[in-house]
Amino acid sequence: MKPFDWLSEYRERLDDEGRLVRDADHQGLTPARRLRLEAEDWGAAARIAAAMGLRHAGVFADPPDLAPPAQTSTLPDDEEPTITLRAVLEQQGDYLVLETQVPLALPELPSQTPWYPGLDRLERHAQDLVGVRFTDHPHPHRWTRHQAWREGRFPLRADFPLAGEDQRRTQADRDYPFEALTGDGVYQIPVGPVHAGIIEPGHFRFHAEGETVLQLEARLGYVHKGIERLAVGRDAVGLARLAGRISGDSTVAHTWAACQALERASGCEVPARALVLRGLLCERERVANHIGDIGAICNDVGMAFIHMQCARLREDWQRASQAHFGHRLLMDRIIPGGVAVDLDAAAVATLRAEHEAMRRAIAPIFAIVDELPSLADRLLTTGHLQTKDARTLGCTGYVAKASGLGFDLRRDAPYPPYDALAVEVPVQQEGDVAARVRMRMHEVRQSLNLMDELLRRLPDGPIAAELPAASAGAIGLGLVEGWRGEVLAFVRFRNDGRIARYFARDPSWFTWPALERLIHGNIVPDFPVCNKSVNASYSGQDL
Repeated sequence: MKPFDWLSEYRERLDDEGRLVRDADHQGLTPARRLRLEAEDWGAAARIAAAMGLRHAGVFADPPDLAPPAQTSTLPDDEEPTITLRAVLEQQGDYLVLETQVPLALPELPSQTPWYPGLDRLERHAQDLVGVRFTDHPHPHRWTRHQAWREGRFPLRADFPLAGEDQRRTQADRDYPFEALTGDGVYQIPVGPVHAGIIEPGHFRFHAEGETVLQLEARLGYVHKGIERLAVGRDAVGLARLAGRISGDSTVAHTWAACQALERASGCEVPARALVLRGLLCERERVANHIGDIGAICNDVGMAFIHMQCARLREDWQRASQAHFGHRLLMDRIIPGGVAVDLDAAAVATLRAEHEAMRRAIAPIFAIVDELPSLADRLLTTGHLQTKDARTLGCTGYVAKASGLGFDLRRDAPYPPYDALAVEVPVQQEGDVAARVRMRMHEVRQSLNLMDELLRRLPDGPIAAELPAASAGAIGLGLVEGWRGEVLAFVRFRNDGRIARYFARDPSWFTWPALERLIHGNIVPDFPVCNKSVNASYSGQDL
């Protein structure tokens, strides 16, 4: 199919309803296109997109700039300040950015959540931090840092101090309107936000009858870090460092997406060698996390042997990352314009040998996971996520692939170096914990092969280029296939060449709601293994 062969139909449907649509420059958003809409047409645009089967990849608000020190607003006296809303849609690997504006004094527009349920919390996040009111949102109560600032105060607006307005301990959360189920024998189980292990805080409210889960509602936002506000005023290097700390297990994916957005906004040409090394780093991150999670999933159903073996392999892998690239988690290895570390011929040879050693090590372990009856008894049919639910919520990565949805940026919207590689994307149809484990095992094996191919193709040349100065207002969109799935990053530069807006959308925004769906009908004791099989990031969602 030709790129964007669906876009003309989308525009025609909008036109048929009398919706005003304007083309906008997509420089910096390449390969995406951009359309501008009137605010009152915002909901209709989502309704039509959903009817055409477009996937929604996220929505975020862009408030008026915070004025740099010793500068005043550049708005003319008679121009009303506005908030820009952007939504990202995907179809057949093509991306479309929708834009609209609402006045800062009355920031209201229709919600897109009625047609895309996965946007529920993203819209509430924009409501809580920027003050946009979505007029027909089904769940308008607060989501982010529930008691950390007063009603009517919005941390991403210019009049809100970075350090916050109250340094006292945040008051305890209360009166959150969990949806309640009633009936004979129905009871509630509150879990968290503090957990017995080392995971980050999140509250899970179960409604159960006997041991069967009837409903689960998660409440997150406890580790809100102020990432978006911390980004304002940073230079490109500082933003890349911040992006790498959104979610420590996805430092490569988030940093790469942020750098990709910066480079597209400024017109930077990244050297070919650096792009290959970026691919190598991203695949190493994928292998480390999948192996760790395979072991943890097995541990949750009593198979400690597999857990210990996977933990050993992951530790060896991360020690090798430290030896070759200077950091166990590969943090700060990707920089604007390239990478911060190179490989010599000896390191390339050593990496190839380590890849082969990993193949030999995982073969018997993965065989046990595939064939052991006691594991199959706990993993098969457990935590079933239907294909329609995965699609409705906008899931990507191994969660979506295990439920029959095969989208993968490396194949379907390839960026260097993947545009020169053959990336296979098999899917599973069962949608259960076992299918998510099988997808992870496939991705480990495939990543080892991709890394060998990247090393074979590693060209000579520099590993970084200077980032050109971006023009005032330049925007960029980054899209990277992280180990959890599609990672999105948006940047906008302000007049002094520093960052005016940064938004990062982790795949977990869509897989947390998937966890709430797939636990239905399972027993309460199976929640840990269902949760681990999804392994959504608290920190990646709690910006």
